[in-house]
Amino acid sequence: MEIDVLGPPYERHTIDLGRDDEGEVVATLVRRRADVPSRRAVLYVHGFVDYFFQTHLADFFVERGWDFYAIDLRKYGRSLLPHQTPNFARSLTDYFPELDESARIIREQDGHDQLLVAGHSTGGLITSLWSHARQRQGIVDGLFLNSPFFDFNVPWLVRRPLMAATIAATRRTPYRKIPMASLGLYGQSLHTDHHGEWTYDLAWKPVLGFPVTTGWLEAIRRGQRRLRAGLGIDAPVLVACSTRTFKGRAWHEDLLTSDSVLDVEHIVRWAPRLGPRVTIARFDGGMHDLTLSGQDVRGEVFRELARWADAFLPPPGTPAIDIPPAPEDKQNA
Repeated sequence: MEIDVLGPPYERHTIDLGRDDEGEVVATLVRRRADVPSRRAVLYVHGFVDYFFQTHLADFFVERGWDFYAIDLRKYGRSLLPHQTPNFARSLTDYFPELDESARIIREQDGHDQLLVAGHSTGGLITSLWSHARQRQGIVDGLFLNSPFFDFNVPWLVRRPLMAATIAATRRTPYRKIPMASLGLYGQSLHTDHHGEWTYDLAWKPVLGFPVTTGWLEAIRRGQRRLRAGLGIDAPVLVACSTRTFKGRAWHEDLLTSDSVLDVEHIVRWAPRLGPRVTIARFDGGMHDLTLSGQDVRGEVFRELARWADAFLPPPGTPAIDIPPAPEDKQNA
């Protein structure tokens, strides 16, 4: 690995993914080791118009003894090449090869035997589908979903004709750009140039976002449809989201205390379809990326995440819990 753009102690490794119809394809795995050798690792997967820059998230895990990894998926952030359409995909399964290789590096090459996967927004949808596809293979031990993209934040009467038109257009012109509301208000709520407290590379995460293509939209539609049909993820899952959705079209201070990208009720509605071991946690004042919320809120997010991880993902080697015998068993003993 080489030193990452974030500087030490962050390192990065380029994953060669061959070629597609636009040319060369790569993904980028970023790593930060804990201060002492660890058998536990977390793999973070970003959302749409996004990349890994949340070093405070890495701090949280490293301070708790986890090695931290994050992947910039193909055509995102560190992995976006000059000839590529930003963030484009024809199917969410396109991302499975870089997730598979990341898991291989984490488990086989770096020697970890416990892996927590954390996905935000679109990354939450992708990692849900991937975890389901890799169930019972000893790859994913836990899944943390931060405001996962389980449904489009548009009314049903608008969604149906939009999706019908998208399906037809995708077959002919998958790279066609669709006029949709930008992420500008959300971007303004995050970046220090506007109303936020965060700095990041605006070439990789522009305030107004990247254009949405018909191919990407259809990939999301199919992925969401598969999830809503029901998955069978066998690992424990924590689904986290805000308590409020922002519905306005102009700047308002409420953007700093609500989800301005997704409808949080959709997240809560579809979360049980992930599998049998789903925990839902909601945070008053949370933004779309809960880890970028105000300090008090993100502190509560991290505390809840720590409690959940301690309960469902104890360190390797932790003794199993002894189950007391039933009263009739005691009498027969």
